[in-house]
Amino acid sequence: MLNKWIYRLEYKYGRRAGIQGLMLYIVIGMAAVFIGRLIIPGVDIFSYLSLSRAMLFRGQVWRVVTFLLEPPDTSIIWIIFSLYFYYFVGTALEQAWGTFKFNVYYFIGAFAMVIAALISGYGHNAYLNLSLFFAFATLFPDHQVMLFFFIPVKVKWLALLDAALFVVMFIFGDWSVRTAILLSLLNYFIFLGEDLFKSIRQLVMRIRNKIRYRGSGLR
Repeated sequence: MLNKWIYRLEYKYGRRAGIQGLMLYIVIGMAAVFIGRLIIPGVDIFSYLSLSRAMLFRGQVWRVVTFLLEPPDTSIIWIIFSLYFYYFVGTALEQAWGTFKFNVYYFIGAFAMVIAALISGYGHNAYLNLSLFFAFATLFPDHQVMLFFFIPVKVKWLALLDAALFVVMFIFGDWSVRTAILLSLLNYFIFLGEDLFKSIRQLVMRIRNKIRYRGSGLR
């Protein structure tokens, strides 16, 4: 139902609405925050940007936007790799879906993270960025990336690994983690849930057919 509603909106407003190159702006913002933290090490910039229910209730409403610009807290080498990968994934999705649909996907995910923060007390963009990766892996499962810069691996295997980690975190995490995980996948299931379930059904049918074929051959 929601997917059909999105298609109607795209048909009606798609040509005039949406931020073209949205992921480029997000990545530039992340890079600026990371550089700012290096230049001003005595100031915890993240504390002014992060998504916090307590701070939102104090009137710091800018956090519903600025949390999107929090870069991964990692080394310079990995931040370059991470931001490039975010840009690559976001651009690929925008080219596949169009600007309007990609914007809707991204901002539904952002809205879901805000709701998660209001429920659990805090939130961040890591799960949102993972939802982008899951969408990319669903659309381009055989795309190959260089893990650790020298190990070739298809993104579908990385996505399955991330999904397994999600399951482990959901089982052993507290209720706030579970809430964030469930809501972070909202945009994915709205856009790609039907395709995912069809793929699972087809996989199950292929496995059953192979089992039946082997069983008939043994008779």
